[in-house]
Amino acid sequence: MLELLLASGNPHKAQEFAALFDRQLLSVNAAPSKIEVLEDGETYFENALKKATDYYSQFKVPVISDDSGLTVEALPGELGIFSARFGGPGLSDEQRVEHLLEKLGELECEKRNAYFSCVLCFYLGPEEIYFFEGRLDGAIATEASGEEGFGYDPVFIPKNLKSRQSVACDPGWKAANSHRALACQKANLFFKERNGQKTPD
Repeated sequence: MLELLLASGNPHKAQEFAALFDRQLLSVNAAPSKIEVLEDGETYFENALKKATDYYSQFKVPVISDDSGLTVEALPGELGIFSARFGGPGLSDEQRVEHLLEKLGELECEKRNAYFSCVLCFYLGPEEIYFFEGRLDGAIATEASGEEGFGYDPVFIPKNLKSRQSVACDPGWKAANSHRALACQKANLFFKERNGQKTPD
C-alpha cells in the first residue's frame, strides 16, 4: 500500500479522498500542519504541483495534492483557477453563488454551460510525479437549490444526472461521479496496473 500525505491540514478532506481511493492500494492522511502555498500558477496542474512540492519539501514523504475549480463558458477567464476568489476576497460560498447568478442574469439555458475540473498530483519524489484529471460537465441553474453541497454545488446541474437537480440535492450521486471522484478513479486504475494487478477490460 502507498501511504500519502494530503497537501492540506483538513482531516475531512483527507477522509473524503480516503473514501474515493482503493484502500488496498492507497491511504491518505491529512498533513500534521498546514503550509501556506502561493498558488500563482496559470493552470490547475501548476497549482497542484506547487502544493505537492512544498508539502513534500516540508515533510519528506509521498504527497497527494489537488487543485480544482468551475469554468463557466459565458464568463471566460473569470472562474477556473480563480473560482475560490471569484467576486473578490472575503466572500462566503453563498455570496459567490449569488454573484455568479447575477453575472449570468437571464441567459438562456444553452448559454449557461459549465464544468468542474479537478487535477490530482501524486508527488512520490522529485523524479516520480503523476497527474490525473477529472471533469464533470453541466450547466448553471437560474437559482440555488439543495442543502448538501458546498461552493458552487447548489447551482451546478450535471449533464448526466437524470433528475436535473443540482449536485447539492444528491450527495450520493456526487460522491460517485464528481470531478474529484473521476480523477480518483483514474488514479486507482493507474496504481493497480503499476502494482501488476489485473484490471477489467
